Amino acid sequence: QVQLVESGGGLVQPGGSLTLSCAASGNILSLNVMRWYRQAPGKQRELVAAITSGGRTNYADSVKGRFTISRDNAKNMVYMQMNSLKPEDTAVYYCNIETIVVPTRSYWGQGTQVTVSS
Repeated sequence: QVQLVESGGGLVQPGGSLTLSCAASGNILSLNVMRWYRQAPGKQRELVAAITSGGRTNYADSVKGRFTISRDNAKNMVYMQMNSLKPEDTAVYYCNIETIVVPTRSYWGQGTQVTVSS
């Protein structure tokens, strides 16, 4: 019943900006963490940013100061503004929502390709 729909990926030049969006639908408990992961070819999936229902955020060191995660609790939306993009940011980006209440539930988007190249 739960579905995550992502948008905003694409091709951007180094130094450019891009905004990713993820819309969640279905019955999702309000106490949750919304996250963005990414996976580049030949590499493991890594956590990029996370935001709690209370608005607390965490970022990977590689993106801190360049990426900003935000959410709209009323709309069940999570966003990630990406600035000063670098070629090493190229990856498939995945939206993830995980409920906090036990038993936890984890949901994933289909992934969206971000390519940073001149």
